[in-house]
Amino acid sequence: MTPFLEMRGISKSFPGVRALDQVDLELESGEVHVLAGENGAGKSTLMKIMTGVYRADPGGVIRVDGQEVTIRDPVHARSLGISIIYQELSVVNNLTVAENIFLAREPIGAGGLIDTRKMNADTRAVLAELEMTIEPGTRVGSLSIGQKQMVEIARAISYRSKLIIMDEPTASLSHHEATTLMRVVRKLAAQQIGIVYISHRLDEIFEIADRVTVLRDGQTVDTRPIAEMTRELLVRKMVDRDLSQLFGEHQSHAGSDVLMSVRGLGLKNKATHGAKVSDITFDLHRGEVLGFFGLVGSGRTEVMEMIFGSRPRVGDIELDGKPAKIRDPADAIDLGIGFVTEDRKELGLVLGMSVRENFSLTHLSDYCTLNVVNRKRETSACMDFIRSLGIKTPSAEQKVLNLSGGNQQKVVIAKWVARRPRILIVDEPTRGIDIGAKSEVHALLNSLARQGIAIIVVSSDLPEILAISDRIVVLKEGRITGQIDRSEATQERIMHAATA
Repeated sequence: MTPFLEMRGISKSFPGVRALDQVDLELESGEVHVLAGENGAGKSTLMKIMTGVYRADPGGVIRVDGQEVTIRDPVHARSLGISIIYQELSVVNNLTVAENIFLAREPIGAGGLIDTRKMNADTRAVLAELEMTIEPGTRVGSLSIGQKQMVEIARAISYRSKLIIMDEPTASLSHHEATTLMRVVRKLAAQQIGIVYISHRLDEIFEIADRVTVLRDGQTVDTRPIAEMTRELLVRKMVDRDLSQLFGEHQSHAGSDVLMSVRGLGLKNKATHGAKVSDITFDLHRGEVLGFFGLVGSGRTEVMEMIFGSRPRVGDIELDGKPAKIRDPADAIDLGIGFVTEDRKELGLVLGMSVRENFSLTHLSDYCTLNVVNRKRETSACMDFIRSLGIKTPSAEQKVLNLSGGNQQKVVIAKWVARRPRILIVDEPTRGIDIGAKSEVHALLNSLARQGIAIIVVSSDLPEILAISDRIVVLKEGRITGQIDRSEATQERIMHAATA
């Protein structure tokens, strides 16, 4: 049977960089084909060639439905039946769900006006395929990140594409939404729609894939049916190291002395958007890695924002046995608390600024004399962290926008570690970054704990929480439903506490 898509000998060079080198990829109709590899392996470049954003170097061949083609631009790609759902959201917040889905191709009725009734009806039909009950007239800006991602998926489906590329589609979805997406992917495949699926989550890859192609350093390493692949083999092909070498044995550095005590923490304003958090009580020890786990909407992030002073709260917080007055983030920072937020691109970084400028945002005064920044001292300190954290960047002046996800995350962590915090809160530390970068972030957090810094890790990735935590606090609907020591923690016990 002729594959719907064939890419043979695809190469792409940029000034000083060969991003792709003789890459092969093919996709059958109705196949879910996972594209795996570390950040920087060439996945995004290959997808941009497939969708007409980039032109491949001369010499390669692309065939669609057996016909050799040169994909000129994204509009041409869509006309060939190829659509993509990017990891970074591209919805327009001030438009409705229907207007987003049919943007620039609205149905036109009598008098040349947009036929809103038909557009809403067509929107309901495509949302029904995704088991979504959102009204077509809802403003997208009022939706959660997960719901916005589902709107992106609905838009791709509405094109009636023959091939849909999904780039980390579950990164921002709740457990229920991710489960729904898995069903939708299988339904699309049953309709003979091909899916190129990019994911860093091993469990997800083995659940959804028919075949997997691994890229490393811009080259095709292997393509085989998922039934012939194991987790250990897949990791070794992606990063050229064994799974055991990546994560190693967990070492606890938790001390016996309590650094922070939280008692009866809850939202001060019950009408505040988000989970209705109440009666949160726990202790945090010096050098401890304390994991917080819960499904989306459980209140994990709200708890961290209350501790950091960015949400009004009731309840008490003590540091070293003394009441801590935390009215706003400035108070928290002065008390030695740092917060690596969940959304690094929106809340953690200024993407248009350099690595150096982002690094010093939290402690710029350290490099100032009479309100003048000593650029030499600032750059020197930044370079020390670039070397010690293994941040891959051409220089301290590189714009953060141009770094990989893993290196962006290291910059966010570096800017807080440079303040020498006593407590570091890290919300979803490895979301959207590859398995090699995950291991580096885990090693970094372990190193900070060894130095006596208390770490709170918030994650929806259960294997991550089990791998890195000394203790695990489980939340459900804004309340703690379990505090489990590492020695007693299992996936089944944690999920039971999070869902029962």
